[in-house]
Amino acid sequence: MPTTPEMSMDMTTVGDTGLLDTLQHEVAVFARRAEQTRLGGVGQVRNSMDRAAYLLLNRLDNEGPMGVKALAASMGIDSSTVTRQVAPLVDTGLVKRTSHPEDGRAVVLQLSPRGLARLEEVRSSRRQLMAELTQEWSPEEREVFCTLLTRFNTALSARQASQGLPAGEPESAS
Repeated sequence: MPTTPEMSMDMTTVGDTGLLDTLQHEVAVFARRAEQTRLGGVGQVRNSMDRAAYLLLNRLDNEGPMGVKALAASMGIDSSTVTRQVAPLVDTGLVKRTSHPEDGRAVVLQLSPRGLARLEEVRSSRRQLMAELTQEWSPEEREVFCTLLTRFNTALSARQASQGLPAGEPESAS
């Protein structure tokens, strides 16, 4: 909803207060349950990759090799956070550090074949969990939920950015 100078900081009206109360409550319950279960997937893979690792590996897979600064910028977090989160991924062989093809002095982070295999395993497990949780939903309901959740996350990210907060946090939580 666009804001106008006449709108209060509250931006609620008497008619939607109950709905907004329900929405904030359900978001809080979702956040707690997502943290408790980590929405990690099913089976043995269920809780085997923390959120920070998953998001970093997923970003490298989707966008290709990149430097720490570029990765941090694309995720909306600072470089020191990326450096700290990437270190164990390099140590375990999921991410490789290589020289930049045009500037041999610069380091580029790249998903390793082992990292891609592990990411695919986790994605499959999480996909199965999403299928189970929404098995009673129609394809249209799943699509609407994805659209609205994406819109909500985008609005939250934009708000955090406008306040000077890292948009990607708390991606380091697991």
